[in-house]
Amino acid sequence: MPQHSPEGKSPCHRRKTCRLCGGTRLALVLELAPTPPANAFVPREELDKPQQTFPLDVFFCEDCGHVQLLDVVDPAVLFENYVYVSGTSPSFVAHFENYAKGILDQFKPAPGSLVLDIGSNDGTLLRFFQQAGMKVLGVDPARNIAEEATRKGIKTLPAFFSPKLAAEIRAQYGPASVITANNVFAHIDNLEAIVEGIRALLAPDGVFVFEVSYLVDVFQNTLFDTIYHEHLDYHSVKPLVPFFRRLGMELIEAVRVGSHGGSLHGVAQLKGGPHPVGKSVAEAVANEEKLGLDRAETFRQFGRNINALKTNLGKLLRELKAKGKKIAGFGAPAKATTLMYHFGIGPDLIDFIVDDSPLKQNLFTPGYHVPVVPSSAMYEQRPDYVLILAWNFAGPVMKNHRAYTDAGGHFIVPIPQLEVH
Repeated sequence: MPQHSPEGKSPCHRRKTCRLCGGTRLALVLELAPTPPANAFVPREELDKPQQTFPLDVFFCEDCGHVQLLDVVDPAVLFENYVYVSGTSPSFVAHFENYAKGILDQFKPAPGSLVLDIGSNDGTLLRFFQQAGMKVLGVDPARNIAEEATRKGIKTLPAFFSPKLAAEIRAQYGPASVITANNVFAHIDNLEAIVEGIRALLAPDGVFVFEVSYLVDVFQNTLFDTIYHEHLDYHSVKPLVPFFRRLGMELIEAVRVGSHGGSLHGVAQLKGGPHPVGKSVAEAVANEEKLGLDRAETFRQFGRNINALKTNLGKLLRELKAKGKKIAGFGAPAKATTLMYHFGIGPDLIDFIVDDSPLKQNLFTPGYHVPVVPSSAMYEQRPDYVLILAWNFAGPVMKNHRAYTDAGGHFIVPIPQLEVH
């Protein structure tokens, strides 16, 4: 990763205001260890190049209750050479198929009208709309992925969505009956501009549908390692209601779904649009208040709980190393970067990480440069312990690799509580 963006400026800056309400009463509630970008895996020939780390501090807005990062890394550094492709995950393809069907059944957009997906990746979601007879268009800044999607029949503009681009799209294609944004509404620093573009592009009876990681799940399931620089916002419903209202839109649905370890499926329309406001919105707000997600102290306690896990895991790994045990990691998702840095798990504690994705094999982890290898290495190199970094998949990992434990190996699950199997 370059030390500086092309103009010679630092690729990171700190904003001074809340991303949703513009307020300035921002309380630091969780200080995670600074890390390099979570997906900045390194090939062997670049191991001698220094990788910059950026702050990973989480703030709570005392005015509207929104939880967010204020340190913003240049999106070009994070997204223009992206390695995540949604079409490679069968569960995700099925999720998108149901998602498209749900929108078509509930809102009944006219056949042949425009469906636009912001951050459309490889076009997996749009393909289902296209098969249902809709006109589709993707927008995605990852040029390599956008070109491939277009080649496969889902026209995709290689760009960041903006009010200017929205006006150009409307002039060329007409208004959109459906605009979607999945796992991107938390990735954008200037959310106001995105919503202004959406508002300008939507047909009067159109809907904006988005999915984001849900703060309720982050909190309840200790998903602190989903906090990394790509994810600027940790959305909850209570602050989103006035945010949309201020920008001429209204939130009409807010439903919890299981994708990505727990997400919020939100639907918004133009203010005064034809669709009724569902009871899911008020129910979500009431649940968030019950959990205390509208109070800064809740997140300070969350941080104390994480640091207790850090202490216990560090003690266990160091004791095993002192006894001469060999330790490996399992899984190199982006969130492993946060977990490894905050818990101080580097090459002194784990020898290698196995991962089933060919895109990550033979690379080295961001910053710490732990080698990533195929899972066959567990059987060839026989580590005594394997720390499951993709801990949300601990059940299936242990089931699929029973041969490893049958041969005397041990699995360590770090979160939500420390367990050795």
